Amino acid sequence: MAVSWAELAAKEFEKKRPPKWRDIARPEQLEPEGDDWLIWAFIAGRGAGKTRSAAEWVIEKATQNPGCRIALIGRTPADVRDVMIEGDSGIMSCALDGEKPIYEPSKRRLTWPNGSIGIAYSAEVPSQLRGPQHHFAWADEASSWTDARKGDVVDTAWNNLMLGLRLGQDVRCMVTTTPKPNKLTREIMARESTRISRGSTYDNLGNMAPSFREQVLATYEGTRIGRQELMGEMLDDVLGALWTVQMLDEAKVRDVPDMERVVVSIDPSGGDGPNSDEQGIVVAGKGVDGLFYILADRSCKLSPQGWASRAVEAYKDFDADRIVAERNYGGDMVEQIIKTVNPNVPVKTVTASRGKIQRAEPIAALYEQSRVKHHGTMAELEDQMTTWTPLAGGSPDRMDALVWALTDLSNGGGQGSAFLTAMKARAEANGTTIPTSARNWRDHAPKHTTRPPTGR
Repeated sequence: MAVSWAELAAKEFEKKRPPKWRDIARPEQLEPEGDDWLIWAFIAGRGAGKTRSAAEWVIEKATQNPGCRIALIGRTPADVRDVMIEGDSGIMSCALDGEKPIYEPSKRRLTWPNGSIGIAYSAEVPSQLRGPQHHFAWADEASSWTDARKGDVVDTAWNNLMLGLRLGQDVRCMVTTTPKPNKLTREIMARESTRISRGSTYDNLGNMAPSFREQVLATYEGTRIGRQELMGEMLDDVLGALWTVQMLDEAKVRDVPDMERVVVSIDPSGGDGPNSDEQGIVVAGKGVDGLFYILADRSCKLSPQGWASRAVEAYKDFDADRIVAERNYGGDMVEQIIKTVNPNVPVKTVTASRGKIQRAEPIAALYEQSRVKHHGTMAELEDQMTTWTPLAGGSPDRMDALVWALTDLSNGGGQGSAFLTAMKARAEANGTTIPTSARNWRDHAPKHTTRPPTGR
């Protein structure tokens, strides 16, 4: 039987037509079956195909539900635009001709031919999501959102998103992220209404440049960073770190009392070039309730004049009593630089005569006793506190500045009794005892410690 011209044309068209997503996607890239879930969390390593999967999911929801409203939330406005919408695996690249939405960046809006719309939001501005309603949502890299450490609490980007996901009869939210051990990620994964798909960088190597394995994978394979960023593993607390995520979560407070004393602490770097370390600048105070409060992290990467001006500004903003600065780098020059900005600011210079771990342990003990509180979330500072170990090396400038500040507020870091009390509690929890005197301290201390704190 002769084949008609129309049939030949149709077959030729099918050859050129891009394959349907459901025919080429890996199982974990397709939404879970059933209707008993609210959140689909695709937890995977870098380059595992999370963006493509979510973009195709959004397109499917938009085309199958005419007139629906879809929230598109990224870490920053640039992430939403450059990755989720216009990226190589974003919505505009994946949408087929004839079904492509119109993108209006000035309105933060995508409009499909059938009337469905996608609205772009930045997690940096949670208030954008307070009020708007949606049928569906795509939350990209939620583990890296600015307020992810706060978890699902009022007026965070996540909380506002969830409260606005209330249109229609079958609301859904897709979360794509490389996991980080923060409160929001844990809460999302722990929900009974969450379905989790897993993936790794290795699942999608066929779609990556051949040099990627040689230049990138070889660097991170077998490392802790690789487990998180390549394998998509949720890593728990770092072995050997003095602080845990839970410890810092429990230290969060929304309000602070009046302060008896306030100090601004500086941990200057050894240089001011593009490859130099940051300058740690932390504001801390001792409240009238006897507790210690971390009030702000003003750390930066500036010239000496720049970081000195930033420290003096913090001194004025918080009506501080003095600036405390480590003098190991620059000696007396540190005080001189501050004085050139404001000669009337009281400055106390301190010298690191002990290693970081010995200086930090008594301060960590104060946290164990719930005597230190954090006013709000200071993500970069807290990341250093929960990930730095003596074996890690490097210069945890923000953490060092915090330790100097609390050491000054606690009268020279002489919290010997507090430290020993905390060590005693830890030892008793393990079924051992520790003497009240520090004389036999080495025989009873936890293995990761090295010496008792000195104090006055």
